[in-house]
Amino acid sequence: MEQTPFFSDSNRLRLFSGSANDFLAREVARYLGMDLGPMIRKRFADGELYIQIQESIRGADVYLLQPCCNPVNDNLMELMIMIDACRRASARQITPVIPYYGYARADRKTAGRESITAKLVANLLTEAGASRVLAMDLHSAQIQGYFDIPTDHVYGSPAILNYLSTKNLDDIVVVSPDVGGVARARAFAKKLNDAPLAIIDKRRQAHNVAEVMNVIGDVKGKTAILVDDMIDTAGTLAAGGKLLKKEGAKEIYACATHAVFSDPAVSRLSSGVFKEVIVTNTIPIADDKKFKQLTVLSVANLLGEAIWRIHEASSVSSMFR
Repeated sequence: MEQTPFFSDSNRLRLFSGSANDFLAREVARYLGMDLGPMIRKRFADGELYIQIQESIRGADVYLLQPCCNPVNDNLMELMIMIDACRRASARQITPVIPYYGYARADRKTAGRESITAKLVANLLTEAGASRVLAMDLHSAQIQGYFDIPTDHVYGSPAILNYLSTKNLDDIVVVSPDVGGVARARAFAKKLNDAPLAIIDKRRQAHNVAEVMNVIGDVKGKTAILVDDMIDTAGTLAAGGKLLKKEGAKEIYACATHAVFSDPAVSRLSSGVFKEVIVTNTIPIADDKKFKQLTVLSVANLLGEAIWRIHEASSVSSMFR
């Protein structure tokens, strides 16, 4: 993606970074041709967080980049404090840029007396003072409707698709790891020259535990690309990969936007089932979570372009046509 030419109104645009993914924030700032805004961040002895913006943002359009990754509660609270600080400093518009939206998996009630945490987080961000939200690859599309403020939803798939196009893979079949991800896999397959689609039928026994039953579709002798929004413990993907290999897939690639990588994800992903595991840098990946088959792609240009288009009141959806 070519860098957008920037104009004089950029002096009203401010970008600040939380502590969750400072490296990605610096890449976004570089794409926008600006520096990250100065900010003091420290903790009191009891763990309470203190934040102070170190420049005037009165009348400015402020963008706060902070994924709600591990430690989720700390990073979410830090984001809300940043929003509150900007609101009290008379920012004109405050937009949290959330590469990874935490608490998104509880997006509906599946049993009695459950919390819908995806909606709760939306309420918290709105009440803290957010004017609009920019999020990447939400766990489910309906989360956009949980906000009563404008919400821009962007995708990490262009970065993954561009990378796959350089590998000259042949005889591709795109595989959804479960029925719930069919729409995502279908859209991914369409971008890969309308590649055929397969679905893994699974039955989940408990949270983070999945039992794979069978494959719907033809994968024998093909290059299978498993597509998901996130990889947490990798139970679903690892079981799906083993089943695809059993069904005769030639090579298996795993692709996801968010590399949560909770234990024992690394051991499952590096077990030899996958030719390559392709993720993006929405969540920082510690050195001890990296392995030979892992490829990490940057989504900084996608986020930077979306920020600029929001600031210029131009179309964000046209980025993905």
